[in-house]
Amino acid sequence: MKYKNDNHEIIKLNTGDVPYLYYPRLEEVDFIKHCFTTREGGVSEGMFSSLNLSFTRGDDENAVIENYRRLADEIGCDIGDFVCTDQTHTTNIIRVGRDDRGYGVTREKPYRDVDGLVTDEPGVVLSTFYADCMPLYFVDPVNKAIGLSHSGWRGTVARMGRATLEKMAEEFGTKPEDVIAAIGPSICQDCYEVSEDVAEEFYKEFGDAVNNCDVADGGDWGLNLNSRVNEILSYGKAAGKYQLNLWRANEIVLAEAGVKVENIVTTNVCTCCNPDILFSHRASKGKRGNLGAFMYIRR
Repeated sequence: MKYKNDNHEIIKLNTGDVPYLYYPRLEEVDFIKHCFTTREGGVSEGMFSSLNLSFTRGDDENAVIENYRRLADEIGCDIGDFVCTDQTHTTNIIRVGRDDRGYGVTREKPYRDVDGLVTDEPGVVLSTFYADCMPLYFVDPVNKAIGLSHSGWRGTVARMGRATLEKMAEEFGTKPEDVIAAIGPSICQDCYEVSEDVAEEFYKEFGDAVNNCDVADGGDWGLNLNSRVNEILSYGKAAGKYQLNLWRANEIVLAEAGVKVENIVTTNVCTCCNPDILFSHRASKGKRGNLGAFMYIRR
């Protein structure tokens, strides 16, 4: 696996029958179990090989069910414990509990347009899905509550991290300063070229007032004049293209929402740099399955 720096301890690979990535920092919290799957350890074939966790991309349903069964055995839960999102790049988050177990795997989901889940009930496996977008893990060790959210560029510019913290505060009394948060494996800045309209959304959300150039009229954002935007955006290889740093953008979102910097753990694994072991929409040009991020409170 290719890491973006030499510190492999940020995230580790568990090499069981179903290999998965995990954060040692989150493992220090003894009441939770979490993981981020690889594409290894399942039974799917072809472009879905082998641990595809999506029912909607054309894979054989029985193979996907078997993949979930194998994953459940690996992480110590039952196949009926998973509760899945219905991801549409929103900042909608719902609280789920024991009565919701199985939604998205063993029974149909009754909700739509949900990109984040929170719970304080043991045995409820929060489940979100990826192939370049970013998982955000939240652990509140004071109130023994957790959250898991999907954040692509739309979720990031809409501050999905802040929205999840606000939902946890509403439901469980969570204080951001108590939270340990992890930014999961996803596409890195080197691999993530975006168009000017996407870059402009980030400039509007994260930019300072020091630069008044009008991009729509052909102006230059002057990224060198704005240190915070410069941490998120750099000029791309072609005219009108930019390289977007979702990892840094989400660090800023979490810190500005009140999470202590020392409690934010950022990935050093890019999905697009590792297409042999991780599904990547960009690397495969859309011919792929889905990875999964999972977390639950131990019974």
